[in-house]
Amino acid sequence: MAGCRTDRALLQENANLRRLIALSSAMAELLDEGEIVGCALDAVAALTPCHPVAALLDAGQVGVRAPDGRVVDRPGLAARLAALGDADGDVAAEVGTRWAMAYTVRALDAHAGHLVVACGHAPSREHRVVLRLLVQQTNLALGTARLRCREHAAAREMRVVNASLEEANGRLTAAVVDLQRRREAHERLAGAVAAETGEAGIATEVHRLTGLPVAVEDAAGGLRAWAGPGRPEHPRPDLVDRTARRRRTALLAEACRSPEPVRDHDRLVAVARPRDEVLGVLALVDPAGRAGEYEAFVLQHGALMLTVELSHQRNLVESELRLRRDLVDDLLAGTDVAGARSRAEALGHDLTSPHRVLVLRWPAEEGLVRAVEQASRAALGATPLLARRPDGIVLVAPEPDGPEEPDGRCPWEALHRAVTERLPAALGSPGAIGVGAVCHDPAGLARSFLEAQRALTVRLGCGRPVGVTRYEDLGIYRVLTVDGDDGEVRGYVREWLGPLLDYDSTNGADLVRTVWQYLEQGGNYDATARALLIHRSTLRYRLRRIREISGLDLGAVDTRLNLHVAARAWHLLQDGVSR
Repeated sequence: MAGCRTDRALLQENANLRRLIALSSAMAELLDEGEIVGCALDAVAALTPCHPVAALLDAGQVGVRAPDGRVVDRPGLAARLAALGDADGDVAAEVGTRWAMAYTVRALDAHAGHLVVACGHAPSREHRVVLRLLVQQTNLALGTARLRCREHAAAREMRVVNASLEEANGRLTAAVVDLQRRREAHERLAGAVAAETGEAGIATEVHRLTGLPVAVEDAAGGLRAWAGPGRPEHPRPDLVDRTARRRRTALLAEACRSPEPVRDHDRLVAVARPRDEVLGVLALVDPAGRAGEYEAFVLQHGALMLTVELSHQRNLVESELRLRRDLVDDLLAGTDVAGARSRAEALGHDLTSPHRVLVLRWPAEEGLVRAVEQASRAALGATPLLARRPDGIVLVAPEPDGPEEPDGRCPWEALHRAVTERLPAALGSPGAIGVGAVCHDPAGLARSFLEAQRALTVRLGCGRPVGVTRYEDLGIYRVLTVDGDDGEVRGYVREWLGPLLDYDSTNGADLVRTVWQYLEQGGNYDATARALLIHRSTLRYRLRRIREISGLDLGAVDTRLNLHVAARAWHLLQDGVSR
């Protein structure tokens, strides 16, 4: 009988070992520590006469839990387990049974908690061995689970890191590509400026880099250059429409304040300005709104290159104008002929041919110098030496080779028309040009300048102070002053108009001006009254007083001629004669 019991015990022990091996394999596949402990607690009752009482895990669990997971209100047991720390110990008194043991649970050689089992009697040595093996398997499974959890966490972290690295590599690659594109754009735009292709070259490069049509405009909206399809057939209305001008002024102010290009309906706009003055505007025509950061960068950098180009152009123009002005001033003052010709040759001007001096005076000053330069090239076929002076713009222009125009007008009248056409009508009425006599040597330009001033003075003093007057056409006016000595002329004026001048000075009357206008209008009452802005009856009264005071007969031919010449001389010299 004893042998049979021994055999059954061995069979039972072998079966328990097999079940332990199977349980170990099953627990090794679990990752949740709670599930592993649950399997261990279930195996206690299946493999031994003991029953599970509770489990206390350090990994995130609160309090002592029963095998079914409920929290057990056993503060004494919890205190005992806390006192045991990472050691096994007897807890029979706390559980309330004859035998109870708390087995420490370890994971990766770290204390992980306790498994509490109890029995109505002390279990056999074999069963305690099974319990010990079960705890070891549980520890092994917990360690494996924690390793796998760490591996999975590491793998997840690695995937996140790899994804971040891939994203960072993508951003870095995109940044490198964008940097290369921007560097290429910088080099090409700088090359356009270095190649001296001007505004058109900059517009062409911006168009090639962005694929969008490009416009270069002046501050007022006038088109200076275009690159790409869709060039407008008509200029923008900014110059003629008041509302559009105000809108453009506001747009330029916004563009000056913004560090980036600004949107203007279907265009992206950047300004070229070295300081506070807007020299020009560079615009991308982008009705679809597809321009991005790169296109905005190209536009902004193009505006910077345009600033360099326009500033360079302005400096060249200002330098040339200054040199031309200095040369003109020296020529009018009488300078060394050989030196003047050398300086003129350096400016691309030939002083060996016959020249004249012209003095131009216009009511408007805005854009006048530019208009005169353009008109001179168009009407005279040459760029004259030009200087702005207090009394007007002075030109030293070559004498045209060809005959007068087909309509019988002289080329200086063509110049007058060309200047008038290039000045907007809103800037003022047409001006006047005085033309000095031709001189064949630079030494005569000073005399020609005085003659041009005299011709301009006569033109401005006549009934129609608009147009051209040549010194050769002055007639009697050429003898009114000789070499600046007008003493004889003043005496002549006093001889014929003295009583009237004295009467006007004493009584605040306007008889001398009346006789001048009356003779200028050929004795026409209506025309004279309109010129003086008086009524016919007032004119008749003034003429009667003129006859009474002067004692002259206005109907006599000789008297009429002398009065007319004296009146014209008075008009030219009135600032000094009446004193």
